[in-house]
Amino acid sequence: MKRRDILAAFIIGEVCALIFLWVSRFLELPAFIIRLARFFPLVLPVLSISGTYVVSLFEKRKLAIFQFGKSFLVGILNTFIDLGVLNLLMWAFNITSGVSYSIFKGVSVFIATVNSYFWNKFWAFEKKETEKAGTEFLQFFLIAGIGFLINLGVASLLVNVIGPQFGLSDKIWANIGALVAVFFGFSWNFFGYKFVVFKK
Repeated sequence: MKRRDILAAFIIGEVCALIFLWVSRFLELPAFIIRLARFFPLVLPVLSISGTYVVSLFEKRKLAIFQFGKSFLVGILNTFIDLGVLNLLMWAFNITSGVSYSIFKGVSVFIATVNSYFWNKFWAFEKKETEKAGTEFLQFFLIAGIGFLINLGVASLLVNVIGPQFGLSDKIWANIGALVAVFFGFSWNFFGYKFVVFKK
């Protein structure tokens, strides 16, 4: 495994841990989860590096598995950035549903998508060429735009149409809606990035 893979995995794990620590306080999660989360800045980087090491074993024989593993880790980072921005906006405006929620979700997905472009291009798919950067960027945002609509549509459906279930609070349900939406968006995005944007 290359040194840059170790560094990238460490940064992703650390950023995710720090975002989770903040979001867990906003969500007013039980004290034991917050106490457990104090260890995340140590545990998540180790898990990220370990996971990257495992998929790196396939790099020479099955590059797609290695790329998927790295792109999956980038997807986790994007999820935390998405949730971090979403929760920051919900906290700042004290709004957890309605049209404002959909706007907040749109902003958070957009920021996560910009982050995704750079991590996927330079780390997950290691596409260093810049001569077709404009076309590539346009393709990326076209694929990501469809992923954005999938993400936003699923989140808005769960939060604004179905609404909180199982006695969960509005804040928790808003985050569940966001997480479910991320899964659908990520699935679309990975295949689009792999076979259209960053194909070799």
